[in-house]
Amino acid sequence: MSELAPPTVFLMGPTASGKTDLAVRLAEALNIEIISVDSAMVYRGMDIGTAKPGRDVLQKAPHRLIDIRDPAESYSAGDFIRDAKAEIAAIKAAGNIPMLAGGTMMYFHALEYGLAELPPAAPEIRQDLERRAQADGWDALHAELVRIDPASGNRIHPNDPQRIQRALEVFIASGITLSDWIGRQRPPQVAGPLLKFALADIDRSLLHERIERRFQAMMAAGFAEEVAGLRERGDLTPEMASVKAVGYRQLWAALDGEYEMDEGVRRGIAATRRLAKRQYTWLRAQTNTISLDPLESGNLAHIRALIKHANKFVE
Repeated sequence: MSELAPPTVFLMGPTASGKTDLAVRLAEALNIEIISVDSAMVYRGMDIGTAKPGRDVLQKAPHRLIDIRDPAESYSAGDFIRDAKAEIAAIKAAGNIPMLAGGTMMYFHALEYGLAELPPAAPEIRQDLERRAQADGWDALHAELVRIDPASGNRIHPNDPQRIQRALEVFIASGITLSDWIGRQRPPQVAGPLLKFALADIDRSLLHERIERRFQAMMAAGFAEEVAGLRERGDLTPEMASVKAVGYRQLWAALDGEYEMDEGVRRGIAATRRLAKRQYTWLRAQTNTISLDPLESGNLAHIRALIKHANKFVE
C-alpha cells in the first residue's frame, strides 16, 4: 500500500453550474464524502432559495456542514475553517476522500490559504464612516475605496456597505490596504495533496439562462413562502447575514413593500447573475486548478480518473 496521503478535493463552480449533481455522482462512484462550501446552506430552514439538496439526495450522499446554524446566528470564514478542517480529518481517518463542493469562494480561499490577521474593529472609525455614508452616500465611500485599494474596491459590490466600511476601516486604522493584509503569507490549512476542479468553462449566456430557470423553479416550489416564514419569526432582520443571502434579500424587500414581488424576482435573478459573474471571475484567476465545462458528459470519468491517480488507497 502506498504511503501517499488521501487527497482533499475542491469542486468549485458558479451558482447553477451543476456542482451538487456532479459531487453526488462522484460520491456514488468513489469513497468520497461531501463537505458543503456554502455560506447560506449552513442555515436551517433556508432550503428552497439556497437550492439545498433534498432529502432523497442527502440519503444517497450526505453533505456535511449543512443545517448547522439557525438563521439568527452568524457564521464566519473562521468558523468554516475550523469546522471544515475537523470534517476533513474525520473523513480521512475513516479512509475516505473529502470533497469540498460549493460556490462560496471566500471559504475555499480561506481554507487553502488561511485568514489574514486583520486589525481589530475600531468603533470610532466605524461610526465616523457611518456618519460620512449618511451625509455623502455609500457610493461615495465605495469610490474612495476604489481609489485607495482598487483590488478590494472592484471586488466589493457598491451595494455592500458592510464590506465597504470594513475595508476602509482596516486602511484607516493600519495604513495598510485590505488587499495587502489578505495577500500576506499564511500557513497552508489543508494537509496533504489537494486537487482543485472548477466548473468554469461555461458560456455566460447559457449560465444566465440556467440561473433564471432555476430561480423561477424555486419560486414555483415556494421560495416566497419560505422567505415569508422566516420574516414572520420576528427575530430576523435584513441586516443579518442569512437574510442578506442572494434571493432572500430581494424577496424580503418585496414582502416589506419596497416593490412588487415580480420586481423582487427580477432583482433576485439579476443579483444571482452578478454573484455568478464574481464567482466566475474568481475561478478564472485560480492557479493549479483543472477547469471543466459543467455540461461535458465526460466530467465524471475524467475527475474520477484523476482522483484515483492521486489516491493510491482507492481500490
